[in-house]
Amino acid sequence: MRKRLMSALVALGLGISSSAFAADAGFDEYVLGLKAEARENGISESIINSAFDGIAFTERAVKADKNQPEKKLTLDEYIPRAVPEWKVKQANQLYRKHKTALDKIGRQLGVQPRFIVALWGVESNFGRLMGNYNVIEALSTLAYEGRREAFFRGQVMAALEILDAGHITPAKMKGSWAGAMGQPQFMPTSFLAYAIDGNNDGRIDIWNTEADVFASAANYLSKSGWDDKYTWGRQVKIPNGIDESLLGIEKDKGRPLAEWQQLGVRRLNGQPLPRADIKAWLIQPDDNHGRAYLVYGNYQTLLKWNRSHYFALAVSHLADQIR
Repeated sequence: MRKRLMSALVALGLGISSSAFAADAGFDEYVLGLKAEARENGISESIINSAFDGIAFTERAVKADKNQPEKKLTLDEYIPRAVPEWKVKQANQLYRKHKTALDKIGRQLGVQPRFIVALWGVESNFGRLMGNYNVIEALSTLAYEGRREAFFRGQVMAALEILDAGHITPAKMKGSWAGAMGQPQFMPTSFLAYAIDGNNDGRIDIWNTEADVFASAANYLSKSGWDDKYTWGRQVKIPNGIDESLLGIEKDKGRPLAEWQQLGVRRLNGQPLPRADIKAWLIQPDDNHGRAYLVYGNYQTLLKWNRSHYFALAVSHLADQIR
Protein backbone atom coordinates (compact mmCIF):
# COMPACT_ATOMS: atom_id res chain seq x y z
CA MET A 1 0.00 0.00 0.00
CA ARG A 2 2.80 2.42 0.98
CA LYS A 3 4.71 1.71 -2.24
CA ARG A 4 1.59 2.30 -4.36
CA LEU A 5 1.02 5.59 -2.53
CA MET A 6 4.61 6.69 -3.13
CA SER A 7 4.36 5.72 -6.79
CA ALA A 8 1.25 7.84 -7.15
CA LEU A 9 2.98 10.79 -5.47
CA VAL A 10 5.96 10.44 -7.79
CA ALA A 11 3.71 10.39 -10.85
CA LEU A 12 2.12 13.60 -9.61
CA GLY A 13 5.47 15.17 -8.85
CA LEU A 14 4.62 15.44 -5.14
CA GLY A 15 6.64 14.58 -2.05
CA ILE A 16 9.78 14.00 -4.05
CA SER A 17 12.43 15.94 -2.15
CA SER A 18 13.06 13.53 0.72
CA SER A 19 16.16 11.37 0.44
CA ALA A 20 14.42 8.69 2.53
CA PHE A 21 11.66 8.66 -0.08
CA ALA A 22 14.25 8.41 -2.84
CA ALA A 23 15.79 5.40 -1.16
CA ASP A 24 12.41 3.59 -1.07
CA ALA A 25 11.26 4.40 -4.59
CA GLY A 26 12.62 2.62 -7.64
CA PHE A 27 14.92 4.57 -9.94
CA ASP A 28 12.41 4.57 -12.80
CA GLU A 29 9.75 5.95 -10.47
CA TYR A 30 12.18 8.57 -9.21
CA VAL A 31 12.85 9.68 -12.77
CA LEU A 32 9.10 10.23 -13.19
CA GLY A 33 9.37 12.73 -10.35
CA LEU A 34 12.31 14.45 -12.02
CA LYS A 35 10.30 14.73 -15.21
CA ALA A 36 7.36 16.22 -13.33
CA GLU A 37 9.61 18.82 -11.70
CA ALA A 38 11.16 19.64 -15.07
CA ARG A 39 7.70 20.28 -16.53
CA GLU A 40 6.92 22.60 -13.63
CA ASN A 41 10.16 24.44 -14.45
CA GLY A 42 9.05 24.99 -18.04
CA ILE A 43 11.37 22.49 -19.75
CA SER A 44 9.98 21.42 -23.12
CA GLU A 45 8.44 17.97 -23.44
CA SER A 46 10.78 17.07 -26.31
CA ILE A 47 13.87 17.75 -24.17
CA ILE A 48 12.42 15.87 -21.20
CA ASN A 49 11.71 12.85 -23.37
CA SER A 50 15.09 12.84 -25.13
CA ALA A 51 17.17 13.66 -22.02
CA PHE A 52 15.72 10.82 -19.94
CA ASP A 53 15.32 8.34 -22.78
CA GLY A 54 16.93 5.03 -21.87
CA ILE A 55 18.79 6.25 -18.76
CA ALA A 56 19.42 3.72 -16.01
CA PHE A 57 20.79 3.68 -12.49
CA THR A 58 24.57 3.91 -12.89
CA GLU A 59 26.26 2.03 -10.08
CA ARG A 60 29.75 3.07 -11.13
CA ALA A 61 28.89 6.74 -10.54
CA VAL A 62 27.81 5.92 -6.98
CA LYS A 63 30.94 3.86 -6.42
CA ALA A 64 33.11 6.72 -7.68
CA ASP A 65 31.33 9.11 -5.32
CA LYS A 66 31.80 6.80 -2.32
CA ASN A 67 35.32 5.61 -3.10
CA GLN A 68 37.28 8.78 -3.64
CA PRO A 69 40.96 8.30 -2.74
CA GLU A 70 41.66 8.23 0.99
CA LYS A 71 45.45 8.39 0.78
CA LYS A 72 46.55 12.00 0.99
CA LEU A 73 49.66 12.87 -0.96
CA THR A 74 51.92 15.60 0.31
CA LEU A 75 52.36 18.66 -1.91
CA ASP A 76 55.91 17.50 -2.66
CA GLU A 77 54.36 14.33 -4.11
CA TYR A 78 51.26 15.90 -5.63
CA ILE A 79 52.58 18.93 -7.51
CA PRO A 80 54.99 16.96 -9.76
CA ARG A 81 52.17 14.55 -10.61
CA ALA A 82 49.59 17.26 -11.27
CA VAL A 83 52.01 19.51 -13.15
CA PRO A 84 54.52 17.22 -14.90
CA GLU A 85 57.00 18.59 -17.43
CA TRP A 86 54.99 17.33 -20.41
CA LYS A 87 51.96 19.29 -19.21
CA VAL A 88 54.06 22.44 -18.79
CA LYS A 89 55.37 21.99 -22.33
CA GLN A 90 51.88 21.48 -23.74
CA ALA A 91 50.55 24.46 -21.80
CA ASN A 92 53.15 26.73 -23.34
CA GLN A 93 52.54 25.34 -26.84
CA LEU A 94 48.79 25.86 -26.53
CA TYR A 95 49.26 29.30 -25.02
CA ARG A 96 51.26 30.32 -28.10
CA LYS A 97 48.79 28.65 -30.47
CA HIS A 98 45.79 30.49 -29.00
CA LYS A 99 47.58 33.64 -27.92
CA THR A 100 45.50 36.06 -29.98
CA ALA A 101 42.17 34.71 -28.68
CA LEU A 102 43.47 34.38 -25.13
CA ASP A 103 44.88 37.91 -25.05
CA LYS A 104 41.58 39.33 -26.31
CA ILE A 105 39.54 37.47 -23.70
CA GLY A 106 42.06 38.36 -21.00
CA ARG A 107 41.76 42.07 -21.77
CA GLN A 108 37.97 41.97 -21.95
CA LEU A 109 37.48 40.10 -18.69
CA GLY A 110 40.52 41.14 -16.69
CA VAL A 111 42.18 37.74 -16.30
CA GLN A 112 45.77 36.86 -17.22
CA PRO A 113 45.65 34.29 -20.07
CA ARG A 114 48.18 32.01 -18.37
CA PHE A 115 45.64 31.27 -15.62
CA ILE A 116 42.98 30.41 -18.22
CA VAL A 117 45.37 27.91 -19.81
CA ALA A 118 46.42 26.52 -16.42
CA LEU A 119 42.80 25.86 -15.41
CA TRP A 120 42.21 24.22 -18.79
CA GLY A 121 45.21 21.95 -18.25
CA VAL A 122 44.46 20.95 -14.67
CA GLU A 123 40.72 20.42 -15.16
CA SER A 124 40.67 18.34 -18.35
CA ASN A 125 44.22 18.00 -19.70
CA PHE A 126 43.40 20.67 -22.29
CA GLY A 127 40.09 19.05 -23.24
CA ARG A 128 41.34 15.48 -23.57
CA LEU A 129 39.82 14.13 -20.33
CA MET A 130 36.25 15.41 -20.03
CA GLY A 131 34.55 12.23 -18.85
CA ASN A 132 32.23 10.00 -20.84
CA TYR A 133 29.23 9.77 -18.53
CA ASN A 134 25.76 10.74 -19.74
CA VAL A 135 25.35 13.83 -17.53
CA ILE A 136 21.59 13.49 -16.98
CA GLU A 137 22.01 9.79 -16.14
CA ALA A 138 24.89 10.36 -13.71
CA LEU A 139 23.21 13.28 -11.94
CA SER A 140 19.87 11.47 -11.71
CA THR A 141 21.64 8.45 -10.25
CA LEU A 142 23.39 10.50 -7.58
CA ALA A 143 20.19 12.37 -6.74
CA TYR A 144 18.33 9.07 -6.37
CA GLU A 145 21.14 7.58 -4.25
CA GLY A 146 20.21 10.24 -1.77
CA ARG A 147 23.28 11.30 0.21
CA ARG A 148 23.32 14.71 -1.49
CA GLU A 149 19.94 14.58 -3.16
CA ALA A 150 19.06 18.28 -3.05
CA PHE A 151 22.38 19.24 -4.63
CA PHE A 152 22.29 16.70 -7.44
CA ARG A 153 18.57 17.19 -8.08
CA GLY A 154 19.29 20.89 -8.60
CA GLN A 155 22.07 19.97 -11.00
CA VAL A 156 19.68 17.77 -13.03
CA MET A 157 17.30 20.71 -13.42
CA ALA A 158 20.16 23.04 -14.42
CA ALA A 159 21.40 20.50 -16.99
CA LEU A 160 17.91 20.28 -18.48
CA GLU A 161 17.81 24.08 -18.73
CA ILE A 162 21.09 24.00 -20.70
CA LEU A 163 19.64 21.39 -23.05
CA ASP A 164 16.41 23.33 -23.44
CA ALA A 165 18.39 26.42 -24.48
CA GLY A 166 19.97 24.42 -27.30
CA HIS A 167 23.63 24.71 -26.25
CA ILE A 168 24.22 20.94 -26.58
CA THR A 169 22.16 17.83 -27.36
CA PRO A 170 21.40 15.17 -24.71
CA ALA A 171 23.51 12.60 -26.57
CA LYS A 172 26.54 14.92 -26.57
CA MET A 173 26.16 16.20 -22.99
CA LYS A 174 29.00 14.16 -21.51
CA GLY A 175 30.89 14.70 -18.29
CA SER A 176 32.46 13.20 -15.18
CA TRP A 177 30.74 10.76 -12.84
CA ALA A 178 29.69 13.79 -10.76
CA GLY A 179 28.25 15.66 -13.74
CA ALA A 180 31.13 18.11 -14.28
CA MET A 181 30.97 19.04 -17.93
CA GLY A 182 33.18 19.95 -20.83
CA GLN A 183 36.73 21.22 -21.00
CA PRO A 184 36.49 23.49 -17.93
CA GLN A 185 34.52 20.81 -16.03
CA PHE A 186 31.66 23.10 -15.00
CA MET A 187 28.79 21.72 -12.98
CA PRO A 188 25.49 22.62 -14.66
CA THR A 189 24.71 25.41 -12.18
CA SER A 190 28.16 26.91 -12.80
CA PHE A 191 27.49 26.73 -16.53
CA LEU A 192 24.29 28.74 -16.08
CA ALA A 193 26.05 31.28 -13.87
CA TYR A 194 29.34 31.76 -15.73
CA ALA A 195 29.52 30.12 -19.17
CA ILE A 196 29.50 32.61 -22.05
CA ASP A 197 29.56 32.56 -25.84
CA GLY A 198 33.17 33.31 -26.78
CA ASN A 199 32.80 33.18 -30.56
CA ASN A 200 29.37 34.86 -30.84
CA ASP A 201 27.67 31.99 -32.66
CA GLY A 202 24.65 32.03 -30.37
CA ARG A 203 25.56 28.82 -28.50
CA ILE A 204 27.78 28.10 -25.53
CA ASP A 205 29.74 24.94 -26.30
CA ILE A 206 32.27 24.20 -23.56
CA TRP A 207 32.78 20.70 -24.97
CA ASN A 208 34.15 21.51 -28.42
CA THR A 209 34.60 25.28 -28.91
CA GLU A 210 37.81 26.57 -27.37
CA ALA A 211 36.73 30.23 -27.60
CA ASP A 212 33.73 29.37 -25.38
CA VAL A 213 35.96 27.37 -23.01
CA PHE A 214 38.42 30.26 -22.57
CA ALA A 215 35.74 32.94 -22.22
CA SER A 216 33.73 30.88 -19.74
CA ALA A 217 36.73 30.10 -17.53
CA ALA A 218 37.79 33.75 -17.56
CA ASN A 219 34.25 34.90 -16.83
CA TYR A 220 34.07 32.57 -13.83
CA LEU A 221 37.24 34.09 -12.39
CA SER A 222 36.23 37.65 -13.26
CA LYS A 223 32.81 37.37 -11.64
CA SER A 224 34.34 35.69 -8.59
CA GLY A 225 36.66 38.59 -7.78
CA TRP A 226 39.81 38.14 -9.88
CA ASP A 227 42.22 41.09 -10.06
CA ASP A 228 44.62 40.94 -13.02
CA LYS A 229 46.96 43.51 -11.46
CA TYR A 230 48.28 40.76 -9.21
CA THR A 231 49.30 37.11 -9.33
CA TRP A 232 48.17 34.34 -6.96
CA GLY A 233 50.94 34.38 -4.33
CA ARG A 234 54.24 32.59 -3.80
CA GLN A 235 55.92 29.80 -1.87
CA VAL A 236 57.78 31.20 1.14
CA LYS A 237 60.07 30.33 4.02
CA ILE A 238 58.67 30.80 7.50
CA PRO A 239 60.60 31.12 10.75
CA ASN A 240 60.68 28.26 13.23
CA GLY A 241 58.07 28.61 15.92
CA ILE A 242 55.75 30.95 14.01
CA ASP A 243 52.38 31.30 15.72
CA GLU A 244 50.14 28.71 14.03
CA SER A 245 47.06 30.82 14.76
CA LEU A 246 48.30 33.16 12.00
CA LEU A 247 47.81 30.46 9.37
CA GLY A 248 44.61 30.12 7.36
CA ILE A 249 42.47 31.66 4.64
CA GLU A 250 39.84 33.17 6.93
CA LYS A 251 39.14 36.81 6.16
CA ASP A 252 40.54 38.14 9.45
CA LYS A 253 43.89 36.38 8.93
CA GLY A 254 44.88 38.45 5.92
CA ARG A 255 47.74 40.88 6.56
CA PRO A 256 49.77 43.32 4.45
CA LEU A 257 53.01 41.90 3.06
CA ALA A 258 54.95 44.35 5.24
CA GLU A 259 53.53 42.69 8.36
CA TRP A 260 54.51 39.22 7.14
CA GLN A 261 57.98 40.61 6.50
CA GLN A 262 58.15 41.81 10.11
CA LEU A 263 57.03 38.37 11.30
CA GLY A 264 60.04 36.80 9.56
CA VAL A 265 58.41 35.41 6.43
CA ARG A 266 60.72 35.51 3.40
CA ARG A 267 60.77 34.50 -0.25
CA LEU A 268 61.81 30.90 -0.85
CA ASN A 269 65.35 32.09 -1.74
CA GLY A 270 65.58 34.02 1.52
CA GLN A 271 65.14 37.45 -0.05
CA PRO A 272 62.69 40.01 1.38
CA LEU A 273 59.05 39.91 0.35
CA PRO A 274 57.83 42.26 -2.38
CA ARG A 275 56.89 45.76 -1.25
CA ALA A 276 53.50 45.64 -2.97
CA ASP A 277 50.57 47.06 -1.02
CA ILE A 278 48.50 43.89 -1.00
CA LYS A 279 46.91 41.69 1.64
CA ALA A 280 48.16 38.12 1.91
CA TRP A 281 47.30 34.96 3.82
CA LEU A 282 49.80 32.40 5.11
CA ILE A 283 48.88 28.77 4.43
CA GLN A 284 50.61 25.47 5.07
CA PRO A 285 48.34 22.77 3.59
CA ASP A 286 50.50 19.89 4.87
CA ASP A 287 50.52 21.37 8.39
CA ASN A 288 53.94 22.12 9.82
CA HIS A 289 55.63 19.37 7.81
CA GLY A 290 55.47 20.88 4.35
CA ARG A 291 55.44 23.83 2.02
CA ALA A 292 54.28 27.27 3.12
CA TYR A 293 52.71 29.90 0.87
CA LEU A 294 51.67 33.52 1.05
CA VAL A 295 48.55 33.77 -1.11
CA TYR A 296 46.60 36.77 -2.38
CA GLY A 297 42.97 37.45 -3.22
CA ASN A 298 43.28 35.71 -6.59
CA TYR A 299 44.12 32.48 -4.81
CA GLN A 300 40.94 32.89 -2.78
CA THR A 301 39.12 33.16 -6.11
CA LEU A 302 40.66 29.88 -7.30
CA LEU A 303 39.28 28.27 -4.15
CA LYS A 304 35.79 29.37 -5.18
CA TRP A 305 36.27 27.26 -8.32
CA ASN A 306 37.39 24.26 -6.24
CA ARG A 307 37.76 24.32 -2.45
CA SER A 308 40.98 22.30 -2.53
CA HIS A 309 44.36 23.84 -1.75
CA TYR A 310 45.93 21.11 -3.87
CA PHE A 311 43.81 22.09 -6.87
CA ALA A 312 44.48 25.81 -6.45
CA LEU A 313 48.21 25.27 -6.03
CA ALA A 314 48.39 22.97 -9.08
CA VAL A 315 46.74 25.68 -11.19
CA SER A 316 49.01 28.32 -9.69
CA HIS A 317 52.21 26.36 -10.25
CA LEU A 318 51.26 25.61 -13.85
CA ALA A 319 50.35 29.24 -14.49
CA ASP A 320 53.77 30.31 -13.15
CA GLN A 321 55.47 28.17 -15.80
CA ILE A 322 53.52 29.53 -18.77
CA ARG A 323 55.36 32.30 -20.56
